Amino acid sequence: MAKRDGYHHGDLRAALLRAALEAVETGGPEAVSLRDLALKLDVSTAAPYRHFPDRRALLAEVAAIGFSDLAAAYARAQAQAPDPTAALRDTARAYLTLAFGRPGLFRLMFASDIVDAGAPASLLEPAAAAWEGLFRAVGATTPDADPAAVKRRAITGWSTLHGFITLVQGGRLKGFMTEPLTEAELLEAVLDKTLHEA
Repeated sequence: MAKRDGYHHGDLRAALLRAALEAVETGGPEAVSLRDLALKLDVSTAAPYRHFPDRRALLAEVAAIGFSDLAAAYARAQAQAPDPTAALRDTARAYLTLAFGRPGLFRLMFASDIVDAGAPASLLEPAAAAWEGLFRAVGATTPDADPAAVKRRAITGWSTLHGFITLVQGGRLKGFMTEPLTEAELLEAVLDKTLHEA
């Protein structure tokens, strides 16, 4: 007997996105299967293809949600900070919060090839907005710097953060390397270095 399609008026698309986001956050991008999502949502296995031509298209929309959330977190951090240095520090913290709080989504956004030349505008626009949020925070700390200098600082600061995340998530930082630093002290050291680089 065919499964019922109980979703109408675009509800299935939203349900697929919610279910895929949940799968990415719990198991990473590789945990997403259109067939499994259809079974979970109790619809026919063909139903998801009415909204997404393939798995990659669905993952692109999930990544777009992540970039939109990150851009919004950057904007909140910058709006609430008392000065540009604090704003940049809080922007860096927002990036770390995404990486450590939603590691599967972070991997999709920053450790896969989902953002490439063929990515849809619905993904490229929020990805660019997130980048602009970081660029804006760096630029505000040196308002007289030319755009190329700001870009260099933004990329080197981002690289410091990203390298730290990669080491932590890969289990590469061992106790003999970090002791006697506490986790909080190590995080502050990375943020300080990021501010220095940026």
